[in-house]
Amino acid sequence: MGTNSNMSKRYTAEFKRDAIALVRSSPHRNVTEIARELGVSPEGLRGWVKQDRTDRGEGPPGELTSPEREELARLRQQNLEQQKTIDILRKAAAYFAAETNR
Repeated sequence: MGTNSNMSKRYTAEFKRDAIALVRSSPHRNVTEIARELGVSPEGLRGWVKQDRTDRGEGPPGELTSPEREELARLRQQNLEQQKTIDILRKAAAYFAAETNR
């Protein structure tokens, strides 16, 4: 299992915040070195730092902030549930229309 076991771990918001702060306060060190020291994947730490920059308004234009990502996920879930409800109602309407015609 080795180093790949770190890939599936969930980290607390506090841990992520502290890791991002360490990267931001250590311009002379690279992300890979800091990630190794913290026991996280370099790609994961880079992603956290990138998202933090976006959340601070320093990211590329069009990049979604964390609250926007959460809202998008919530809206997609809501849309999925509404589509299921519509499908059920459509099938029920077709069933009752067929029963009425008998």
